Formats: sequence, C-alpha cells, structure tokens
Amino acid sequence: MKLLSRLVIALAVCLMLLPAVASPVQAAGHGWKIDNNTSYSELDDDEGYVGDEAKISGWWDEAHDDDVYVFFELFNVSESKWDSEKEGDQDYDEIDEEYYFRLDDFEIPESCFGKHEVYICDDDDPDDDVVTLDFTVHPFIEIDDDDGPAGTKVGVSGKGWDDDDETTIDILFFLEDPVDDDDYDDDDFYVVAWSGTAELNDRGSWENVTFEVPHASQGKHWVYAVSDEANDIVDDAILGVEFEVTPGISVDPAEGSLGDEITVTGSGFEEDEEDIEILFDGDTVAEDIEADENGMWEATFEVPEAAKGTHDIGAKGKKTKKSDVTEVDFEVMPGLALSPTSGHVGTSLTVSGSGFPASQSVTVTYDGTSVGSATTTSDGNLTGITFAATHTQTTHTVDHPVVVTYDNTTTTLNFVMESDAPPKPALVLPLDDSRIGYVGRVTPTFQWKVVDDPSGVTYDLQIATSLDFAQVLINHTGLEATGEALLVSLTGPEMSYTLTDVEGLEYGSYYWRVRAIDGAQNGAEESYWTAPYSFKSGLLPLWAVIAIAVLVAVLIGGLVFVLVRRGTPYD
Repeated sequence: MKLLSRLVIALAVCLMLLPAVASPVQAAGHGWKIDNNTSYSELDDDEGYVGDEAKISGWWDEAHDDDVYVFFELFNVSESKWDSEKEGDQDYDEIDEEYYFRLDDFEIPESCFGKHEVYICDDDDPDDDVVTLDFTVHPFIEIDDDDGPAGTKVGVSGKGWDDDDETTIDILFFLEDPVDDDDYDDDDFYVVAWSGTAELNDRGSWENVTFEVPHASQGKHWVYAVSDEANDIVDDAILGVEFEVTPGISVDPAEGSLGDEITVTGSGFEEDEEDIEILFDGDTVAEDIEADENGMWEATFEVPEAAKGTHDIGAKGKKTKKSDVTEVDFEVMPGLALSPTSGHVGTSLTVSGSGFPASQSVTVTYDGTSVGSATTTSDGNLTGITFAATHTQTTHTVDHPVVVTYDNTTTTLNFVMESDAPPKPALVLPLDDSRIGYVGRVTPTFQWKVVDDPSGVTYDLQIATSLDFAQVLINHTGLEATGEALLVSLTGPEMSYTLTDVEGLEYGSYYWRVRAIDGAQNGAEESYWTAPYSFKSGLLPLWAVIAIAVLVAVLIGGLVFVLVRRGTPYD
C-alpha cells in the first residue's frame, strides 16, 4: 500500500512538472508582449518599421538578475545573429508576489523584411531559456527632399527590405492619391520614376538611389518603392512618403539674343489652370496659356530688348502666384543683325543689335576697314551703323567679314557678295569679216552693246592677230561706258573705243573680242569673252602701194618720153 501511494505521489509530481518542461516561456514568466508605440491603422501592435520605438512588458514568476537583456533576431549578419539591449531593474509586486518588467523605448534595429524573434533574458546569452516574442518588420523609404517642381532630383533610401545582396527596386511616383481609393496597383495612377538594381546591406537597407520628379499637378503626391520580394504595397505594408509638387518652369535654351524664340515648360500648376503668363524681368512676354489635367503647359516667347547679362524668367497663373514659381536665370547675349546679309557692290548695309552692355562704344569694320561706330543705349541696344558694301579684292570673293568690336569682345558677321557674272556684250563694229581702211595704218572704232549688272560693269577689249589670241596686240581693261565712250543707238546704249594713232593697225587680218566684268570681279574668267569677230585692215600693204606708185610713175614717165619723142621733128 505504501508503494502504491508513493507511485501515485510520484506520478502527481511528474504531471505537475510536465507543463513546465513543455512550456519554458510560461515557466519563465507570463503576460509578455511587445507593443509598437506608433499606431498604424493597417498593422497589429507587434508590427512596424525600423526605427520605431516599442514597449516590452511582462511578469516574471521569480526574481532574476538585476540586468535584463532584450535580444532582437537579425538576418544575414555574419558576426552575430542578434542585436541586444540591456536594461535595468525589475519591480516587485508585493500583492501578487511577482516581478514586473517594462521597457518603454525599445528601438526596432536595422533589420530585414519579415518576422523576427525577440528574446527576453536575465543573462547576456540568448541561448538560455527566455521569454520569446515576435515582431514583424515591413519595408519603408525615406527621401532627402519632400517638395519641389518637376525635374527636382530626389535622393531615396530604404530600410526593412528583403535580405538579398541586391534587388531590383522600382520607385513609383503617384500622380493621384492612391490612399483613399486603394488603387496602388493601377498603373494609371503612377509613373515609374526610377527602376534599377539597388545594393542592399546585410540588414535589408539600401541608399544612393536618385529619381527625378516627373511632371505632375500642384499639390501632394506619394512616393513608394517595390522590390522583387516586397512587391505589394498593401499586403506587404510598404510605407511611402509624401512629396509636395510645387509650380516650376524650365527654359530652353537658357540663353539667347533679341528676337530668339525661347520655349518655356511649366509643371506643378493647378489642374487645367488658365490665364498663365510668362514673365521676363516681371513683364509679360506670353499669355493666355492653359495647363493640362496634369498641371503641365508649354509656350514660347521671343527675347525682348534687354541689356547683356542675367535676367529672370518666371510665370504666374489664375491660381498660381508669381511668388509660388521659382524664377529661372536667363542669359541675354549680344544679338547682332546685319541687314541685308547678301547683295552686290554698293548695297547699303546696316549693323544693329541688342543685349550689349549699356552705354558701350561699338565699332564696325568691313573687310578689315573701319566703316562706322556708335554707342549703345541704356537698354544695351545698338542703333544702326550703315555703310556700303565694297569689293577691293582682285578676284571674286564671296564672303566678306563684318566685325563688331565692343569691350574687348569681337563678333563676326558675314556679308555674301553676289556671284552672278554680267551678260556677254554683243559686238557691233567692226562687223565680222569686214575690211577697214585702204592704205597705211588704220585706227578703227570698236563698238559693243552695254550690259547691266547691280555691281556695276567695266569692259576689257583685246585685239589679236590669231583666232586663239595667243599673241594679243592690244589689251585694254577697266573701260567704262561714260562720257564720249557711251553712245546712243536705236537698239540701246553702246560702248565705243577708238584706237589711238600709236595703236594704229597695219595692213592685215585681225580678231577682236570683249568681256564685261562687274564690280565684284564676276566675269573675269576666260570663258566670259565674247566670240571674236575678224576684220581686215587696208586694201594693200604699203609696199604694194609704193610698188604700184613706182610702176605708175615709170609708166607715166615712159609715156611722156614717147610722146615728147614723137612731137620732136627730125633733123
């Protein structure tokens, strides 16, 4: 009977010890919990984000060491799997005769996405019997700038992401509010502002990602990130950030001169905003612009009169104030105009411009020769400096530099000289294959039709003894149809040139031709000579005339002798 009672007692003791063996947490304490001090509507108390502060509390069944250790399980940490925090004394509840522990500001350490174990120990070894709690970490992002216009570059970093060495990250910029409608997956609501591979550290953190704020309407927008593993904003409780899109403009190009067309792009304005104006130094240069449903617009204006230097371009709208838009610097450069840019000798040229330094002396040279100077106005405008185009080169030159100099700065414009040769003159006299004079040296007059050219015309005359003009006897250049040389005929004006006595032509065959050369030296090429005319000078050469005269004289003398002889009586 004693043995049976002892067995019963032993069995009862074992049954009492069994729950303690099976449930060490309950043996160590009870009522333990971890509560996130930050309340999230979609999360339980034991969920949150890296950096959140949590309260850990519970009851010990018996006294422990003065130091209580809290260990937080990490992933992929080679040195240690745990992150620990040591806290002080427990409080003894005399009524319940239990020891109460409470830690109000336990900070969730840098760790990866997912569930982590939290050990409560009275020893600095987490392998000892402990109270075990769970805390789930969710991903979130941070940005280094939370407002700005479209085009703002924003740096992004993330914590609480998966534990891969590297992963693909997409930065989503929501154009409309997804929170109220729960439309995180509707790609009509967002644009992918950045996509690429981010390098994660061993605790699920990444950084050095930069995205550019897309064009969006003015007001609050939301930025989220998704990855290979954490790819559902709602289910994975990914925490995003707000970004305030402010009105802004961009200018292309960022510099220009008077009259240049400049394109201004605006974003961050109110949806469908009207009466938008572009301002240049506060003055309206374009108006009646309307934004689209995303608060975007684009318009152009021409650079107004302004002195050289930096000027402000801004904008305002029906709802957007001028002060809401950050002004953009615009550099006014000297703008020179040459009018016209092409023409002929004698064309009247005018150099004018704007964007110069105020009250600045300006000089102009043409083909290296000074042709005028002026002083700019207080607005940096250059009034016209006028001069005539010339051509001093001996051969035709197309480009003629017009150099404007001010304040040790030179700007070169270009005048293009016309390249059209004058028409070939029509030869009049002597006629082709004609004869001039009778005996001895002759001094004929050569005549040809006058031609017109805007650069003015001079004529070259050549006379040769052969059709190929291999040996030119007479060569006159630069002949002008003026004064006595200009003849009037029924068929139009003609040019004439009469040989001098020194230039008189002996008996023989000759060829003559003419070419017209304008003031820009067009027509000076060999191909612009007229087809030559031929003519003969005199009836007989001088020696033949002399011989005939001698023969006639002899004949006459002989006849006289005979007649005299017949008329004399014989003795």
